Amino acid sequence: MDARAEEEFTRFVAERTPALLRVAYTLTGSQHAAEDLVQNALAKAMLRWRTINEHPEAYVRQILYNDYVSGWRWRRRRPETVMADPPHRSTGDGTEETDDRLVLRSALLRLPPRQRAVIVLRYLEDLPERDVAALLGCSEGTVASQASRALAKLRAVVPARGTEVAR
Repeated sequence: MDARAEEEFTRFVAERTPALLRVAYTLTGSQHAAEDLVQNALAKAMLRWRTINEHPEAYVRQILYNDYVSGWRWRRRRPETVMADPPHRSTGDGTEETDDRLVLRSALLRLPPRQRAVIVLRYLEDLPERDVAALLGCSEGTVASQASRALAKLRAVVPARGTEVAR
């Protein structure tokens, strides 16, 4: 990699890593796993930087989503040890929002990888179905059905607090 390309890559990493980490954290539910996912995506992107410099973020995000979705194959061969969930504490002292976020996070982690990726791309990244389909390499119908199933699972698990969960 020449000096100019290295400078561009370094600038890209400095500017876009926080946004990539937010998305990766939402996908994985773990800060460490998110950091690993982003680091691997950036390492792959660095190797092809000269060819992707026109749309680097889209390329890195596609690596990120593909690595995350295909990660279940690796975990199936090396299953993780599941620990008990921490006790749920509802104190009524203004922590309800935090409790809601923890419940939602837990519910998101129960979704299969593809459904979680669809939810993140559609509702966190605010991408249209056709862009999500292109990123994940599937049809728009698959995106719609995966989103519908995921939202139904989330609605069943996450209790509404006085209002209906947004559709």
